[in-house]
Amino acid sequence: MSGADRRSFLAGSAAMAGVAMAGSGAAVAGAVADFPIVHHVFFWLKNPDSAEDRATLIEGVRGLAEIPSVRAVHVGVPASTEARGVVDHSWSVSEILYFDDLDGQAAYQSHPLHVAFAEMITPLVDRVVVYDAAAA
Repeated sequence: MSGADRRSFLAGSAAMAGVAMAGSGAAVAGAVADFPIVHHVFFWLKNPDSAEDRATLIEGVRGLAEIPSVRAVHVGVPASTEARGVVDHSWSVSEILYFDDLDGQAAYQSHPLHVAFAEMITPLVDRVVVYDAAAA
């Protein structure tokens, strides 16, 4: 392949990669938009250095996916991003649950799996903060 042909090929490949990446981002954004109610919870462990407590909490959060009205679950831990005044790395575990509607979120709150989860984590957590959001 000549130098000019190679440059054309590489430029075309880069452009196609950009289109593919943009397309996949749109697909992800579309998937999230399908669930207009978001339940985001941050947990602070009483013993933040306990790998066992963190693993127990994460396992419990993942179990919430079994609740019928929960459409998707994301479990997170603080990312190793730069320290800035607007970034809070103090929490231990977070969950994001997606629901079709407010009725589904309400059903989740009273579901026996959620009630058992809340009871199970009470001895482990020092603080819980919940943000419920509706699509704008």
